[in-house]
Amino acid sequence: MTDYSKHHSYGFRLKGDYQERVAGLHSVGKELRTEHSYIWDGLKRGEEGRVVFQYTLGGQGKIRIGEKIYPLTKGDAFFVQIPSDHCYYLPEDSDRWDFMYITVYGNEALHHFHRITEKYGHILRLPDHANPIKHILRMLEKLETTGINHAYEASGYAYSFLMECLQYLEYEQRQEYHLPVSIAKAISFIEKNYAEDISLNDMVTVSGLSKYHFTRLFSTSVNQTPIQYLTKVRIQHALDLLQYNERSIEEIANEVGYTSSNYFSKVFKKLLNETPSNYRQNKSVMPVDRLFID
Repeated sequence: MTDYSKHHSYGFRLKGDYQERVAGLHSVGKELRTEHSYIWDGLKRGEEGRVVFQYTLGGQGKIRIGEKIYPLTKGDAFFVQIPSDHCYYLPEDSDRWDFMYITVYGNEALHHFHRITEKYGHILRLPDHANPIKHILRMLEKLETTGINHAYEASGYAYSFLMECLQYLEYEQRQEYHLPVSIAKAISFIEKNYAEDISLNDMVTVSGLSKYHFTRLFSTSVNQTPIQYLTKVRIQHALDLLQYNERSIEEIANEVGYTSSNYFSKVFKKLLNETPSNYRQNKSVMPVDRLFID
């Protein structure tokens, strides 16, 4: 399960004019607010040319955009530009607001912000397994362990976040909407429980279909078998964990749902043609965040 226990905020003032031309990272963090003095007015802030994305993890906040007020509960996000006529705050009828945020800037960042908001609006709804959300979580984990050390790296994270948003909104979200309800339920179950010892029968039970109908419909809808999809999700998470040397291969195997590190290594090698240990040690191979399995 995703760990939302840590609360940290990070700011960046890194040199490099390409950040203004393309995309720069201004701040990123996760906060829990319980005081009703928490108010940000988009016309009274010191930053200029910034874009704020904020995602609600729990509790409730509110945002006013123009004359309209939107409640923000778990799974709701907003995208706004600074300066603009908006104000977000902890309302009197809420005792807490738990959220993550990222603030970016740059010409390309503003271009993509306008592209997103003109087509999808300022208020978005995303599940916590959506790639834009996982991207922020990866950033926070990196900042809490090794840090971000130069402007090129920060700029890459900022631009990649915007691409993840566009990809989710223009492709992945649409794909989710077009999936049969039974298959969407199974995929959500896999995404949330991949770290557990789940089986095909568990997926079938969630779907409400017969095993034959489920496996056939899943393969037709997703172009992968249910077990292939589960394996893909697990290996994707393992790739993230292998970037950090403090975790052993056995710990990583257990963390992504394999009770045997030997079996995990066998599956990993079959997909990537090398063992997890070699993948971690091989600095000449660029690590990937997403793995496509045929």
